[in-house]
Amino acid sequence: MNSQKIEAYKKELKLSRKQREVLIGLMMGDAHMETQNRGRTYRLKIEQSERHADYVAHLYDLFREWVFAPPRKREVVSKEHGSVNLVFQTVSHGSFRFYAHQFYREGRKQVPKLIHRWLTPVNMAYWYMDDGSVKSGQSKGVILNTHAFYRSEIDRLVKVVGSLFELEAKPRKQKGGYQIYISGHSYERFEELVDPHIIESMKYKLPPARRT
Repeated sequence: MNSQKIEAYKKELKLSRKQREVLIGLMMGDAHMETQNRGRTYRLKIEQSERHADYVAHLYDLFREWVFAPPRKREVVSKEHGSVNLVFQTVSHGSFRFYAHQFYREGRKQVPKLIHRWLTPVNMAYWYMDDGSVKSGQSKGVILNTHAFYRSEIDRLVKVVGSLFELEAKPRKQKGGYQIYISGHSYERFEELVDPHIIESMKYKLPPARRT
């Protein structure tokens, strides 16, 4: 496809409601955005471990019309340990600009001020699939990794999660920053919210409900 056809094609692109909703969840997790023209347009970049290949394929299908190349493998070396990630990115487009401006400030990812209007069970599920886990099969405490955010932003997120979804949550200090910890007492409520939106290959993140 030549450059003129590409530009004509991009003009027809528009984010669907589902794509916008998923996008917010991904940005709360590991996804990030890049610009190559000083902020006029942005592209969304997805990178996950190869063991989450089904999840990457699912995201690729969700954003397929925005992506010109399928996921590719990228070798990663961390602390002398090698692994393989799967990566894909969308075209650079003005539709992502609003979200990039909400999620970034001076090059740092931040919690958008409008997050209280945007969080839904759908994007909570994608946030959890992207960058969450259960602390243990016994406690059922849910962990959402938020190390990139400032403590004040995490405190605000805790309040939003609590008020919107009636989840008992608190900041949890780690070496690299803070996580959000949702108490096992709220696990059944959390599972009820996100389970319909968790893809089959990621169901392992939702162990059986606590025994009462």
